[in-house]
Amino acid sequence: MQRFIKRLTAPLVAIPLLFGLSTSTVFADKIRIALAETPSDELAAFFVALDRAKANGLDYEWTAFSDEELAIQAVLSGQMDIGFGTPYSAMQRSKAPLRIIFQLSKLKFFPVTNKKYSKLEDLAGEPILLHSRGGGTDSIANVIEDKMGFKFGKRSYVPGSSNRVVALIAGQADATIIDLSNKNKVVRQQGDKFNVLPMFDVEASDEALFANLDWIQSNEEDVQIFVNALLSTWQDMNEDPTIISKETNPDGPIGQLPKEILDELDGFYTDAIAGGLYDANGGGRKGAQADMEWYSQAGQLEGDPASLNVEDFWYMAPLDAAMAK
Repeated sequence: MQRFIKRLTAPLVAIPLLFGLSTSTVFADKIRIALAETPSDELAAFFVALDRAKANGLDYEWTAFSDEELAIQAVLSGQMDIGFGTPYSAMQRSKAPLRIIFQLSKLKFFPVTNKKYSKLEDLAGEPILLHSRGGGTDSIANVIEDKMGFKFGKRSYVPGSSNRVVALIAGQADATIIDLSNKNKVVRQQGDKFNVLPMFDVEASDEALFANLDWIQSNEEDVQIFVNALLSTWQDMNEDPTIISKETNPDGPIGQLPKEILDELDGFYTDAIAGGLYDANGGGRKGAQADMEWYSQAGQLEGDPASLNVEDFWYMAPLDAAMAK
């Protein structure tokens, strides 16, 4: 299904909320969550966690921004409370004490190209389609350049791996970087038309939840409910990936996606768990350290990774408390 999202130019314009919610309405008594894309199969586990958190008393509102940059800006400005992304560069540049509280997914992404490319070196000087400027796929492209000793050509951005697959199949792009599930779909359905280029393994965060530390500490109870729900969901789906389809609310944003997407949820999460996309423990200190190393090499963190203090980027207390339960 084509789900192209037009890139927004106004710094804090959001895609309107679905199901009767309005972006212009501010709910002071609700956690305001900034998604970095519209609801999709990739967000099904997150919405299951939200439903679990709601059942335990969490009141929330979500807004879908067109990309990670806008979600980060929304949290920095105070328009949103919690955001999706890996804002390491913003953490170092901004005076606001942003902190990550949970790793949602790892950077399990793969370069996929048409048949004229067969190895990473073939992409020297060639255009490439990525998710968002400063996001996970951008960092992968940076590290590929560093490791392989070349520069890509023009970088273009289309949020969502499935949208980049559509562009690839339509001949609108020759090379892109996509997630594990969509890579597997391409191989199964059109493996004779495209190549998956050999890629080194990555354990760093692709998507994480972050917020201003002052806000986190002022809303400890709500944040704890949220992290508890996330951890329980991530642990349960690592045991049984089909739990996501079983717990998806048919009246919620995921339940209203097209039937062909819902029918593939079990396969999506089975492939994702097998591929190591979701850490059952929410990243924690192991994930944070992997982030220090990766995002330093990617040019989004300044300084020797060994000298960086994880506590300047992650706030571990909610996850530690959830793990101790």
